[in-house]
Amino acid sequence: MNINKKLLFDYENLQVNIKIKLSALWTSVTLCYLYGDYFELYVPNKTKGLVDGTNLLDSPMKLFSASVLLAIPALMVFLSIILKPKINRQLNIVFGIFYTAIMILIAITSITPWRTFYVFLAIVESVITSLIVFYAWKWPKISI
Repeated sequence: MNINKKLLFDYENLQVNIKIKLSALWTSVTLCYLYGDYFELYVPNKTKGLVDGTNLLDSPMKLFSASVLLAIPALMVFLSIILKPKINRQLNIVFGIFYTAIMILIAITSITPWRTFYVFLAIVESVITSLIVFYAWKWPKISI
């Protein structure tokens, strides 16, 4: 009777492929980047700077650089699924470390009352990109 009860109330827990885990983490961090940039529009004088051209991205080259910086995590969602394990692992480690460092730097330099949300998201993003490095580092090896 005890065994039957246990079988009726257990949930299946499938093993998730490392590529799917990494892709999901890159998706999560990309969404946090998007939310952070969107919420930043509510910071006083931000939209004024966008209208009169006195914002941080005040030149075509800065805007292009920001586009490249944000395109990489979005591309990693797809690349984490399709790339072969060796290059996949390497890119996830390198980009994971790179984006963790950037977000820690942003968190440290953004500590003001109006940017508390940004610091929070930077910390969340740093945790996510650290998990990317962790999972990529621990990529399961083929057992022969």
